[in-house]
Amino acid sequence: QVQLVESGGGLVQPGGSLRLSCTASQSPSIFYTMGWYRQAPGKQRELVAVISKDGNTNYADSVKGRFTISIDNAKNTVYLQMSSLKPEDTATYYCNLRFGIDVWGKGALVTVSS
Repeated sequence: QVQLVESGGGLVQPGGSLRLSCTASQSPSIFYTMGWYRQAPGKQRELVAVISKDGNTNYADSVKGRFTISIDNAKNTVYLQMSSLKPEDTATYYCNLRFGIDVWGKGALVTVSS
């Protein structure tokens, strides 16, 4: 069974930057996407960014121009570079791997506060 391990969460001041990483224990042999979702307290989980195996990306409007998703297929790793962070970006960020089924990481807490 594929497992996802996230890293890189933490506390950052508004306007700061942070990078999240997510590594899959194995690479599915069929087409897949990897992405990041987030869930703030009291809110539903929402899409942040997703990238396909061939590099096509999609972003939530709220993060366009501030966040960048990238993938290293050789390392089975997806990254989320977050810049110009705002307090409203505070949430638990979950890595997702999709290949007909969804695999989720345990989550990485990102807190944006002064």
